[in-house]
Amino acid sequence: MKVKTIIIFLLTVTLSLQAQKYEVRAVWLTTIGGIDWPYAKTASAQKQEMISTLDQLKRVNVNTVLIQTRVRASTIYPSAIEPFDMCLTGTHGRNPGYDPLEFIVDECHKRGMECHAWIVTIPVGKTSEARFKEFKRKNPKLAKSIGQDGFMDPENPATGDYIANICAEVTRKYDIDGIHLDYIRYPETWKIKVPRQKARDNITSIVREINRAVKSLKPWVKLSCSPVGKSGDLSRYRSGGWNAYNAVCQDAQGWLREGLMDQMYPMMYFRENNFYPFALDWQERSYGRTIVSGLGIYFLSPREGNWTLGDVTREMSFVRQNGIGHCYFRSKFLTDNTRGIYDFVRQFDEAPALIPPMTWTWNEAPTSPTRLDIQRGSSQDHLSWSGATNPSRTSYLLYNIYASTMPNVDVNEPRNLIATRLQAERLNIPHTNGQTLYYAVCALDRYGNESAPIMSDTRKKTISIPRSMTPKDTHIPPFYYIWSKKQQKKYNKTH
Repeated sequence: MKVKTIIIFLLTVTLSLQAQKYEVRAVWLTTIGGIDWPYAKTASAQKQEMISTLDQLKRVNVNTVLIQTRVRASTIYPSAIEPFDMCLTGTHGRNPGYDPLEFIVDECHKRGMECHAWIVTIPVGKTSEARFKEFKRKNPKLAKSIGQDGFMDPENPATGDYIANICAEVTRKYDIDGIHLDYIRYPETWKIKVPRQKARDNITSIVREINRAVKSLKPWVKLSCSPVGKSGDLSRYRSGGWNAYNAVCQDAQGWLREGLMDQMYPMMYFRENNFYPFALDWQERSYGRTIVSGLGIYFLSPREGNWTLGDVTREMSFVRQNGIGHCYFRSKFLTDNTRGIYDFVRQFDEAPALIPPMTWTWNEAPTSPTRLDIQRGSSQDHLSWSGATNPSRTSYLLYNIYASTMPNVDVNEPRNLIATRLQAERLNIPHTNGQTLYYAVCALDRYGNESAPIMSDTRKKTISIPRSMTPKDTHIPPFYYIWSKKQQKKYNKTH
């Protein structure tokens, strides 16, 4: 084994001991041009591609998928406002024969993952493209062109209404967990003629319109955005002229302060002192909201930036130590294991994590289930529970499952968490051989508030695991609840 590989391995082992119970681990899953998904042009093949991708992401405990939903004045769902994007069929506006967004939301939820609709706001495509031409024909006062690029006019008040209607349509029609705004700023090529403060107010007005539209429908849906990675110049570190506040008039930290954002995903595609102090700046000015650093893992590709794996792993360690989440740009560079990043993440995020709760909106937890039954079968144990109540009046409750070899399962130990965000009040777990395993079940509302646990009866034997395992090592397959019998058999043979 090479020395460099040994160092990376030792670092991985060390970092994996720092597992967090609450941490956003996300990916941007890009649909424009089908660069992450889809590659095929038929519904059945596209579904299989998505299933494969989500399975890979689940194996490394990604808990949030940002799926590009509004692409460039076009969508991946049947919209009453805009046409289908060409990524689905190869033809602008053609119906793919199914609802991709509905399918993706359902598949994410099956795996206990949140699904956020990623909305590209201001850009509307190349001026030569059918999508821009159609948008301009329908909305002549909103469409602006700069060279070959088309945009919505951030200085027209109707732009906020238009984008808010898109976000409301998605929120109303789909069981999404978040709306994620991209490019919510002035284009870098725009010649800003109004005072900078007026320009920032223009963008903030759009954000307020979107916030009102989303929160009036489903206040538990998280609103987030991906600003330029450096908010502004720091006292000791300069942004090099490229920052959110001055260059493109994004007052992103002001949006956190005003309570317009629940999460923030700054695009921190930098290294060393262009990364670390600016990441701390976001966290120090988070105003209690969730900061998730956007990691430029695409630079690991020799064609993009030729970064080393250590460039990224050091950033991941740093943000974890400072209570910041991480989000990969883009999904394909992770699942392709570029420079070994997938292998690293498998160890770094060995245990699942929950998404930080939105206590600023609602902080009363559900009551715990009142019944937990465990039935042992010949090949699996069947858990069922009921009785939790939901004071938040959100659409439904979810459930987190914990397991340990010790009675009175410690639900604050991240490695005891074996299943997250289950919708059903039941769970089947395959048998292995060894010691007794005990369970705890907690209810979870859509804001992320978790109930106190109900514990399994410590007088009864439930499930067995190898004697060599310790409580924190009792990992059940991360998406066993959707495994086929063949997959369960394969897992049992190798474990």
